[in-house]
Amino acid sequence: MIEIDGSLHSGSGTLLRHAVALATLLRTPLRMTRIRARREKPGLRPQHLEALRACSRLSGGKAGGDEVGSGEIFFEPGKRLNHGDFEFSIGTAGSATMLAFTLLPLALFAGGPSRLSLVGGLFQDFAPSLFHMQEVLIPILRRMGVEAKISLHRPGYVPRGQGKMELEVIPLKGVLKPLRMTTPGPVREIRGISLASHLADRGVAKRMAEECLRLLAPEGHRCRVETVDDETAPQKGAALALWAETETGCIIGADRAGAPGRRSEAIARFVVSSLLEDLAAGATTDRHLADQLILFAALAEGTTEYRVPRMTEHLQSNLWLVDEVLGAKSEIRGSLLRIHGIGFLRAG
Repeated sequence: MIEIDGSLHSGSGTLLRHAVALATLLRTPLRMTRIRARREKPGLRPQHLEALRACSRLSGGKAGGDEVGSGEIFFEPGKRLNHGDFEFSIGTAGSATMLAFTLLPLALFAGGPSRLSLVGGLFQDFAPSLFHMQEVLIPILRRMGVEAKISLHRPGYVPRGQGKMELEVIPLKGVLKPLRMTTPGPVREIRGISLASHLADRGVAKRMAEECLRLLAPEGHRCRVETVDDETAPQKGAALALWAETETGCIIGADRAGAPGRRSEAIARFVVSSLLEDLAAGATTDRHLADQLILFAALAEGTTEYRVPRMTEHLQSNLWLVDEVLGAKSEIRGSLLRIHGIGFLRAG
């Protein structure tokens, strides 16, 4: 049995999601205690609960302690990984993108293609945005052999959620390949998406895009930002994402969601500042991609190498978890992170 103290390291819901996904792949029971014990609202929130139930459903497993507020769960995955068409709804503005991240490894090692329809929040603080997953994470994972596609059907923001996305995955034929990105290289192009829902009269999408161009021009960067004025979301909201592609194939991204009191120009300044900061660090990943790649690198066959802009709590937490659960060792020298994957292969 895998036993995890959910209050250790970052103590976040990411530990729960990753641990449940890995237990499902390993077909090994998981007991997790003190889940999010140091958070303002400890225990399972709806988005964590849906991740647990989704892993149970995809594997034919069963879970105990599966209720909102629970600080302890017992999860016994089934002996298979189901594939096909599935729908999951968080029921709140909880992150559907984090749910997609949890289910992607399972779909990669299933016996056939999967199409997952997910409903919840897609653009919010403290969670990957759909645009970052779509334009940064998935393209980099393709270099490891991943065949997956993310589509936006309807934006969803805090507090109402109800955003809808679709994740389509073709299973791997063998193992994940290691990733080697050690040289950042000069920036070839910066692109972006500026999205606003029910805010066309205030020109929010256009203002965010124009501010990005104004701030990046003095840095000598070419930039193309697509503006989208949406009328399908259940509430007003906005999101901005930029990503820089380098001549060595690296993709560095930055994003931010709108919120009451956040001016369009302030959102753009935050995103541009974050992007330029990570580029100046000489990294080959951005601050979010750096910890998102860890789970996949740990499952891959061989050693993955990439440069991180800085050490973060989430990065250290994820490295600890894959060592604890998989025995995937890692080391970091300066900015260069090495993760020695276990070469996980689908059983049966």
